[in-house]
Amino acid sequence: MFDNINKPKGIKRIVLASLNSFRAFKWLYQNESAFRQELLLLLIAIPVSFVFDVSSQEQVMLILAVLFILFTEIINTAIEAVVDRIGLEIHPLSGLAKDLGSAAVFISLIVASSIWLVILL
Repeated sequence: MFDNINKPKGIKRIVLASLNSFRAFKWLYQNESAFRQELLLLLIAIPVSFVFDVSSQEQVMLILAVLFILFTEIINTAIEAVVDRIGLEIHPLSGLAKDLGSAAVFISLIVASSIWLVILL
């Protein structure tokens, strides 16, 4: 049972939150091919961002654009997990929630692509 009064505080809270995050990243890597693909994109984008003659601010924007895709994929996966937890039966609102999460990922891809095109062209 969740105890809202005796929640960990200070460094202990930070450590526990970090462990939870690492567990989530491990699960994502093992179970979500889209996450693995986007992580690969990030691992390619980081060194590629050093190849182009751009300012350090533009380089950070290029990398953050790809991180934004990963962020959106994580939120999309969280939505899917909650919907599946509620029930696996087909329901229009469940489908809508999953479609909206997917649309968010699609928009993040458009945003990242636009940032890369504007900076590099």
